[in-house]
Amino acid sequence: MSMFKSMNISASALTAQRLRMDVTSSNMANVDSTRGRFVNGEWEPYKRKIVETAPMENSFQSFLQKASGSSNEIGNGVRVTRIKEDDAPFRIVFDPSHPDANEEGYVQLPNVDPLKEMVDLMSATRSYEANVTVFNASKGIMMKTLELGK
Repeated sequence: MSMFKSMNISASALTAQRLRMDVTSSNMANVDSTRGRFVNGEWEPYKRKIVETAPMENSFQSFLQKASGSSNEIGNGVRVTRIKEDDAPFRIVFDPSHPDANEEGYVQLPNVDPLKEMVDLMSATRSYEANVTVFNASKGIMMKTLELGK
């Protein structure tokens, strides 16, 4: 195992969690955006975005070592696989004075729930903080190891 393996794993998680926070803040900023994109001549409300992550793939050598039982590999980190749109239905609100209201006076609003977004933001923030702690602990261990060599 490389000396920097734990730092690389933490760094990949930091990157993924930062992206989660960015996407969540984008969702919150567009919570009332009735004109997210133009589809088939009509404006469609903003759709909530979700970040999907997965473990980083291992190399062929690590798979071979696992199959032979000689591996103590714990993982390679995390990567973002995609940012997908949530398929939940849009919120429908009666507001005949809204410029995007239909003939009956109803407006389609984004499928963004501020409560869900805040929970997701708190989760991403806590994960980010935990990975910073792990990164700093790894750095501290390496610094102590260097001091032993003096």
